[in-house]
Amino acid sequence: MDNKSIFQRPLWVTIFALSAAVAWGWAYPLIKLGFAEFGISPDMTGGKMLFAGIRFSFSGFIILAVAQSVKRSFHIRKTGDWWYLLLFALTNTTLHYAFFYFGLSHSQGARAAILNSMSVFCVVVFACLFFASDRMTSRKLVGCAVGFAGILSLNLGGKESGQFTWLGDGMIILNALCGAAASLLTRGLGKRVDVFVGTGISLAVGGLLLVVSGLLMGGILPQITLAGGFYLLLLIAISTIGFTLYNKLLTCNPVGKVAIYNSLIPVVGAVTSCICLNETFYWKYAVAGALATTGIYIINKGKS
Repeated sequence: MDNKSIFQRPLWVTIFALSAAVAWGWAYPLIKLGFAEFGISPDMTGGKMLFAGIRFSFSGFIILAVAQSVKRSFHIRKTGDWWYLLLFALTNTTLHYAFFYFGLSHSQGARAAILNSMSVFCVVVFACLFFASDRMTSRKLVGCAVGFAGILSLNLGGKESGQFTWLGDGMIILNALCGAAASLLTRGLGKRVDVFVGTGISLAVGGLLLVVSGLLMGGILPQITLAGGFYLLLLIAISTIGFTLYNKLLTCNPVGKVAIYNSLIPVVGAVTSCICLNETFYWKYAVAGALATTGIYIINKGKS
């Protein structure tokens, strides 16, 4: 009889990880569609923070409510672990998505989706620097080189096909670095609190900090529409399902076994952005997406 958790059974690991990756890929066009419906223009930094904060705080409270209803433990192992949870909330939610929302509003969705795959390669490098159990291997080195080549290829071609900008690409890179740091911090989350509860706290606290920051910056939602509310609800669902599944999978399986599915995020994000936002699909997007996906696959190939 198989006594493994459902989160450790190969079929369900695949289903859950694919679900999280595809959901996160769809977030790129939905955020830009949401900005348009709520009347949030590229220069409205406070409005972006408010929009993001509403999304993540609601998602966090939903996760905490579900955790309470199924009687998950809310016990924090040590008093000092609250500081770890605050650091995780800041890195995983507040700073991560402040950079993401700001950068996405100054960049094409397809371009941002591919550029954000940089977080996977940063996780590999950071893990080798900070964890003795993670050593740099030739496979990881080749995978990172191929992946970074894909990211650099985004800047090939003329100005009409998109070039590097600090407000767009620069912010997405900072977002990717925060995402990589949060992935490493996730390793210690389950040692301090129930992972579902920790995920909920991270999103709720991080989201509220975004709301407060947005309001202090004079952020508003200029208009409220039914379509805008629908997009926001979809984004809340993506955060709730995606983070819950992904964080739980990371605590039950080798990181590489789960991370390999993230290779789909830039592909889904690029394709859905071009379809939903009528963005031009440049040939370099296909090259960059293929290289980023290949790099992630090489890194995780052969991991148990």
